[in-house]
Amino acid sequence: MKKNIILIGFMGCGKSSVGELLHKAFAYTFIDTDQTIEKDSGTTIRDIFAQKGEAYFRELETKTIEKMAESTEHAVISTGGGLPLRECNAKILKEMGFVVYLRVKGETVLKRLEGDITRPLLQGDNVEEKVKSLMEYRDPIYEVSAHLVLDVDDKDFDSIIDEIKRNYEIMVSR
Repeated sequence: MKKNIILIGFMGCGKSSVGELLHKAFAYTFIDTDQTIEKDSGTTIRDIFAQKGEAYFRELETKTIEKMAESTEHAVISTGGGLPLRECNAKILKEMGFVVYLRVKGETVLKRLEGDITRPLLQGDNVEEKVKSLMEYRDPIYEVSAHLVLDVDDKDFDSIIDEIKRNYEIMVSR
């Protein structure tokens, strides 16, 4: 297993925040796949969805992690929420390193993302129903895609980081 920590989970679960803290704790590089796609494409994810659609964006995600898989080592990688949904992506992520699913409840997502207009999949009416439906579909996929499933509701960052570090060290020592 390569020495990378990959964070997956639903939007608003804390992948970016936890990733920033992990990269400091391990002195690893921090990579956010969404930021990488925006930088490489020269536009926002919201604009990619609007102009070229979700299928095109999902292709960009796959190409991005395929490229990363070739040479990325000693990195903390925060993925977009939909990235592991493609079976080929989930397989690549597991080959790239230790995959952690930061599981969060729907109520927490709604609270954290209230007023956020940057999330294409949460646009329009009935956001609560969209979150519930997406989470019900994605949760089992995230679970089988991860080495560690970590419930993060009501946990502080220190305990989340400690649990990831402990489990990561066990995995890389095997």
